[in-house]
Amino acid sequence: MLFTSAEYLLFLPAIVALFWILPSRFRLPMLLIASYGFYMSFIPGFILLILPMTLVNWWWGKVLYKDPSNRNLLGIGIAFNLILLAIFKYSNFFVGTCANIVKMTGASDPNWTVNIILPLGISFFTFEYIHYLFEIRRGNKPIDSFVLFALFAAFFPTQIAGPIKRYPDFVAQMQTQTKLRLSYFDEGIPLIIIGMAKKLLLADNLATFVQMGVSAPTMYSGPELWLFAYAFAFQIYFDFSGYTDIGRGSAMLFGYHIPINFNMPYIASNMSNFWHRWHISLSSWLRDYLFIPMGGSKGSRWQTNRNLFLTMALGGLWHGASWNFVVWGVYHGLALIVHREFDLWKKSQAWLMSVLEKPVMSKAWHFGSLLLTFHAVCIGWVFFRLQDINAAFAMVRRMLTLRPFYSMPAPEHFVVMKQDLPVVVPVVMAMVAILLITNWPISALNEKQAFTKMPAFVQAAYCAVVILAIITFLPDNSQPFIYFQF
Repeated sequence: MLFTSAEYLLFLPAIVALFWILPSRFRLPMLLIASYGFYMSFIPGFILLILPMTLVNWWWGKVLYKDPSNRNLLGIGIAFNLILLAIFKYSNFFVGTCANIVKMTGASDPNWTVNIILPLGISFFTFEYIHYLFEIRRGNKPIDSFVLFALFAAFFPTQIAGPIKRYPDFVAQMQTQTKLRLSYFDEGIPLIIIGMAKKLLLADNLATFVQMGVSAPTMYSGPELWLFAYAFAFQIYFDFSGYTDIGRGSAMLFGYHIPINFNMPYIASNMSNFWHRWHISLSSWLRDYLFIPMGGSKGSRWQTNRNLFLTMALGGLWHGASWNFVVWGVYHGLALIVHREFDLWKKSQAWLMSVLEKPVMSKAWHFGSLLLTFHAVCIGWVFFRLQDINAAFAMVRRMLTLRPFYSMPAPEHFVVMKQDLPVVVPVVMAMVAILLITNWPISALNEKQAFTKMPAFVQAAYCAVVILAIITFLPDNSQPFIYFQF
């Protein structure tokens, strides 16, 4: 049951109506049953994984609370979750890597295979369980009610692809006796509509163009490959932030506030700032439960850089059981180290700082930083998108050499690219404008609530135009959300 499916558009209103009709004491059990039903709508057997994991972590949290200073108890709980994650997510990757190593020695192909289906959302609810155990050790009280704890992880708007919730905040909301307010719908429905537009109108239509480039990257010149990289940058942003908007909007209909996950990441002025804006719930999780426990920035310069590198490398591996994700994580780890070292050097150069503090130079430096960061992020997206590492490196090399347009032989689909380029360029540029338009009411909702304070007919007109655009430009086949596979 995808968020963009007709089934979900029937499921959500029914559950919302039932939630507000039922007496308060029945709402959370009903919501838990609905969430498990939502999860089982993909593959029913996956309930045999999430339910035992929930029971064990709920019970282990109580055990840990009795002796929070015992690091072994925390280690056992974390190991339990990571072992299950490794079995279901990384077994195929590990066995395939071992088989490749054997082949590299000159031996015959051992043909080792395992056939384990990746359960949906396992990475996200595993991280929520680990976060829960960490917080118990830090002194937070465990959740007494199993229903409350199970719903914390299984809540269907965030179940499959986050955002990663923090249990003290979310559980406090669930324990509050909320009353039905029209403001929930005033805020939630526009978020859902905008999220649908990002996914169906933008991400899915961009996916067709991106696929044309990544299926045969050697057929195109450097500037053309940059267009594909730009298109994927916007595709993955619209896809994932669209999911988040629908999830946050759906949660709002129940009176629950889910943390924002994106804050205009492509206006970041450096890599560190990018990770404060992109997938915020994951980057903050990696900071709090991986980077800081490893020592954070309290050690020597080398130790801090090591911690940055390992955090991002492991964060890349978390994204998928494939070497291209590891390379993507390593790339961002190195980029963060370069930024940190350059920032330290810049601060040590008094003459440079005096120049950059001048208004004109400051604005020029900031604009240049925006462009450089965006293009550095786009290079990283190549490794994220192409599972074939050799093809990814070849594509990046061609992007950086910037061969002139059409300097290569023109096979049939390359000729098509020539014909489509006058249309593609303005479309890619229009993505920037659409990015601002679709984020305007969301940023207003997050900050000053300016959108909800506007006249009702303005809000309705905005939503109506967005819905009309979705219907008009709806692609033939909607693609699964990119982060469903993580």
